Amino acid sequence: MSSKNEYAILALIELAAHYRSGEPLQIRQIAQLQQIPDRYLEQLLATLRRAGLVRSQRGAKGGYVLAREPWNINLLEVMDCLEGSDAKPTDSSSPPKSVETAVILELWQEVNQAANSVLQRWTLQDLCDKRDARQQLDIMYYI
Repeated sequence: MSSKNEYAILALIELAAHYRSGEPLQIRQIAQLQQIPDRYLEQLLATLRRAGLVRSQRGAKGGYVLAREPWNINLLEVMDCLEGSDAKPTDSSSPPKSVETAVILELWQEVNQAANSVLQRWTLQDLCDKRDARQQLDIMYYI
C-alpha cells in the first residue's frame, strides 16, 4: 500500500469516527491525530472531495466530513479514487509475447481480483470498529 493510500485511509477513519457527531474536522486536527503532513493531507482531501467521498464546509467551524455513511464507503472505492484506473493492469488486445508472459499476466489478474474482492468487502466503518476493538484490548488489565 502506498503512503498516499495509507494517509488517505487514516484521515477517512478519523472522519468516520466523528461521523455521528456531524461536526467537521479541520485539516490540522486530522493531521495531528494521525501524524500526517498538513500540506499532503490537504491534497488528499481535495482528491477525495472531487470523488464525492468527503465534503468540505467553510467558516470558522468548517472542515471536512464524510459525504456518505462510513458503512457505505469501501476501501476499493477509496483506492480507485486515489490511484485511478492507471494503477490496475489492463487487458491488452495484443497477444502475450510468450507463454511465460501469458502465465504471468493470468497470475497478476488473479491477484488483482483477489485484492479488489477484499478491498470491496471492507468499509470505513469496519476499520473504525476494528480500531475500537484493538483500543479496548490495549486498555484491559490482565491479572
